[in-house]
Amino acid sequence: MRLPPALLPPARKVKALARKVGLVPPLAPPVGPVRPDVELDVAMDIAADQVWRATRLPRHGPAPWLDRPDAEEEVAKRLKYGHITADQADLCRHWIRDGYVIIRGLIDQATLDDVWRHYEQYLAAGLLETRDDEAQGPGDVLRGRTLSPHVVVSRMRGLLEDRRLVDVAELLLGAEALPFQTIAGHKASQQALHSDSIHMTTYPLGYLVANWIAFEDITADSGPLRFVPGTHRLDTLYADEVGIDHRMHERDIFGHFNVTYSPRIEAIAESFPRPSEVFTASAGDVLFWHANLLHGGSMRTNYLQSRRSVVCHYFAKGCVCYHDLTGILADVDR
Repeated sequence: MRLPPALLPPARKVKALARKVGLVPPLAPPVGPVRPDVELDVAMDIAADQVWRATRLPRHGPAPWLDRPDAEEEVAKRLKYGHITADQADLCRHWIRDGYVIIRGLIDQATLDDVWRHYEQYLAAGLLETRDDEAQGPGDVLRGRTLSPHVVVSRMRGLLEDRRLVDVAELLLGAEALPFQTIAGHKASQQALHSDSIHMTTYPLGYLVANWIAFEDITADSGPLRFVPGTHRLDTLYADEVGIDHRMHERDIFGHFNVTYSPRIEAIAESFPRPSEVFTASAGDVLFWHANLLHGGSMRTNYLQSRRSVVCHYFAKGCVCYHDLTGILADVDR
């Protein structure tokens, strides 16, 4: 219950009066989440029978708080008035500049071991299917990736919903984070550079954060995650802009993606002034990245070396979630 001014202690009374006359900025809601969900400038009818492509939707906001022109000033203000810590402010500034942050040792070894042990048990029981199982080179006998293993592996869902991960996602999004998807794998994906905004898109744009969790020490020869710092500030390349017809069979959509979208993205990365980097990590290290940061898998050179990892994706609660590549709404209730 809020006390009337007459009953406030002197210091609190002075602060309340100062805010009333504009001498002290009013307290903003704390980051993580800044607000319970994204307040759309223009609401969308998600029941509408339409093609969900970013180029066909109105360009409305609000933009995520760290994507706005005044983001640096807002970080400084929130730090000054104690709404975020100095460490959180450093993460935010790094995010604004580079489009990613790395938090070393965020997940403890006991959690990593427990999650992976249960994941392996589900694989052994035939309750999960892996894809990309083909050998990448001589001696490679490792299985490929699984999509959304958290749907059946409770420990994986627990990881996706772990507050250590969700708190960072909410800080970066400035809104409540809705856990959405996981990808687990024993070895490098060797995936071409791409932006997540063509695969997992939001209205308003930009309300997605992903992370990559190292489940073992990741060496340069294992094909670590590759990313291009600063590319989150580039214009997003969408499916319509490379001529991908949403009416095609899904197999053909991804085939077209590989021959039209991927080469364009590689060319953009080659011409970008900042070079790509790789995430060599210790077990428990986590890299978070922006929805539009160009990233992929580097080439694996040691085919006996595993690269156990889990990727988690989060949408901001309140936004509309869809897949620009296929033009359909996303299933976020899993």
